Amino acid sequence: MGKPFITREGFDYLHKELDYLWEVKRPEITQKVSWAASLGDRSENADYHYNKRLLAQIDRRIRYLRHCLADLQVIEYNKQQDGRVFFGAYVEIEAEDDGSVKQIRIVGGDEILGRSNYVSVDAPMAKALLGKGVDDDGEVVTPNGRRTWYINKISYVKPEWFEEQEVVQNTLSSNDDDEVVIEEISEEEQKKIQEEYMKSLLKKSK
Repeated sequence: MGKPFITREGFDYLHKELDYLWEVKRPEITQKVSWAASLGDRSENADYHYNKRLLAQIDRRIRYLRHCLADLQVIEYNKQQDGRVFFGAYVEIEAEDDGSVKQIRIVGGDEILGRSNYVSVDAPMAKALLGKGVDDDGEVVTPNGRRTWYINKISYVKPEWFEEQEVVQNTLSSNDDDEVVIEEISEEEQKKIQEEYMKSLLKKSK
């Protein structure tokens, strides 16, 4: 099975998040945990428990991004794609039944990030459109039956007709008072993260 695809923009966004968590957020929260721990009794120390929980969430996200960035395959735009729907394309489609119009972008699953007009290349909608050109149609099976969509426009440079939605930020904070298992990053794990981080920097520069 091949590596999951991602656009250059998606890769850069995830790398920026890793940069922030590793270089800024984690040191900041680690310092807060150390400060709160120095106050003595931790059993009723709200600052300590809140920041300890937040640090655990940050560590999980760092692990995920480290593995994700090392495994993803960046797909660059190629002029041979013009006129057809392939990975990374912005597409305007129109429904045959009611004339409703949608604008979507076909991307990797890791870069949708909560945006409803970003569609995974593995989704039925994307599969129905891949390889097709303007005025071609694609049939998508939905819970309510089959639906046919016609392709109106295709672009590989963000067009004026595509509305870029805001990314839904990964929520790291929590108000949950339940006990959580704290899996701190060991010194060995930190070295692995640093190694993968440097590898991803080289990948980013290509």
